[in-house]
Amino acid sequence: MLTDILRNSILITGLVVIMMMMIESLNIESRGLIFSGLRRTKIGQVVVSVLLGLVPGCIGGFAAVSLYTHRIISFGALVAMMVASCGDEAFMMLAMFPQKAMMVFILLFVVAVACGVLMDFMMGKSSGKRHLPSGVLPDDDCFEIHEHYHQRAETIAHEKRHLGWQRTLMFIGVAVFIAALVTGRLGHEHLHEGHVHESGLTLDLLSEDWMYVIFAVLSLVVLGVLCLASDHFVEEHLWNHIVKRHLPVIFGWTFGVLALLGIGLHYIDLENWISGNTALMVLLAVAVGIIPESGPHMVFVTLYASGIVPFPVLLASCIAQDGHSSLPLLAESKASFFKAKLASCTIALIFGFGAMLFM
Repeated sequence: MLTDILRNSILITGLVVIMMMMIESLNIESRGLIFSGLRRTKIGQVVVSVLLGLVPGCIGGFAAVSLYTHRIISFGALVAMMVASCGDEAFMMLAMFPQKAMMVFILLFVVAVACGVLMDFMMGKSSGKRHLPSGVLPDDDCFEIHEHYHQRAETIAHEKRHLGWQRTLMFIGVAVFIAALVTGRLGHEHLHEGHVHESGLTLDLLSEDWMYVIFAVLSLVVLGVLCLASDHFVEEHLWNHIVKRHLPVIFGWTFGVLALLGIGLHYIDLENWISGNTALMVLLAVAVGIIPESGPHMVFVTLYASGIVPFPVLLASCIAQDGHSSLPLLAESKASFFKAKLASCTIALIFGFGAMLFM
């Protein structure tokens, strides 16, 4: 059982890290321009904020928070971003159930836009005035566009590249992951009905073979980035940001949750107890959603992927939590943080319990 859980954890972590490296590369190469050019209308602000929130990881969320603190978007747009954002859990959802994840993202887009527009309408003209004083957010490596990338772009583009141990280690790791992916060495098993079942290459985790092809191609692109990128990008953004900070957290939570589920489902009738207390699980998901950090929320993604909790619990968790995108907001204005969290958690309760009516 532990061997199977370890394989699952490596597979999920590998897929998530590959996606995170691609997002980081796009963000840096665009010099942050992906997140500029916000529309002037309130509806445009809400739509752009929601799209930023739907970007997997924390980059889009941090961009929206920065725009809010600079009095560029409204409070309704900020809340809409928090409703749409799933943080690092979005990567896990794409890795574990890609088709359903896309449907969840579409639903979150509709809910977030509607709630953001409605909130701005209810607040009226005052929503455009209740912004924090303009100022620079505390630095955070999740939205890190160094100044010298703007001022010395050409110099950095021609910066000397060295075969350092970080670059070498990541290259070998990605290459081994590609080999394991295409040969089926990391074939997924999922926890259900009290023990671990072999599901094969095309079931449960990724339901189509082409998804594996996509991830293999993305991994090859990452290999190219590792060969061509500057030492600064490789060491600071890929190694220090993703490998050192995110990879251990993702693997630790994934392995821990899968291990607890494997043991719990083997010795305890955990599935029937949880599935019979959907309302309690919705409340728990929203309560955990208050925590401005990725990690605890992965529990609900894993429970849903294992078929233990129903869709309303996942929906409530996705709406209530936004990873650690709101951490700079907490540092800049605790009042805005708690107001926005109260709004997003209220929306999560409404739609979580509302979805139960259609079960």
